[in-house]
Amino acid sequence: MAIRVLIADDQEMVRAGFRAIIDAQPDMEVVADAPDGVIAVSEARRLKPDVCLFDIRMPRLDGLEATRTLLAGGNGTGPRIVVVTTFDTDEYVYGALRSGATGFLLKDSGPTLLVEAVRAAASGESLISPSVTVRLLERLTDPVPEGPKATHVLTERELDVVELVARGKTNAEIAETLFVSVSTVKTHLEAVRAKLGVRNRVGIAAWAWEHGVVG
Repeated sequence: MAIRVLIADDQEMVRAGFRAIIDAQPDMEVVADAPDGVIAVSEARRLKPDVCLFDIRMPRLDGLEATRTLLAGGNGTGPRIVVVTTFDTDEYVYGALRSGATGFLLKDSGPTLLVEAVRAAASGESLISPSVTVRLLERLTDPVPEGPKATHVLTERELDVVELVARGKTNAEIAETLFVSVSTVKTHLEAVRAKLGVRNRVGIAAWAWEHGVVG
């Protein structure tokens, strides 16, 4: 079954470009595109796409609010949302990740990363533009001044996994690095997610940077 994608961006050329890339994939189809956040939310609720690509700066309702609106109270049943933005001019991405977005890309990341991000989101993974993973988290994440130490919250092996997640590694890469199976990595991530009370691996990465797991 094809991955059903909704695109929301106020620039018609961006929407057309993304549509052309995605519709060219044998396992994907664009079910709708929207010029603003209000229409995006309405169409997402009506069509129930697997993945939404949201710009942040849109008329009427921006990508942050659209993300929060769609995912609020959804218990993980809403669409996977990938934020597509311009890093140098838009620092709202961190808020989007906290709101439950699965990942984000730069608008100039290219078609290969766009397609990979859609596939990753559909399978419950996240993809963050490699060129900005560390830069974004260092720049946007403030260390937690007080509170329990990371070692008091997670086990040593869980911290190993979390550090690699924060560095943008996939489950397969983490498994190879730690000499464990992918299923073991997934088990650790589920335990970590439950302990930290975050939605996904992006939230795990943000927590890692806040608590000094990655330096």
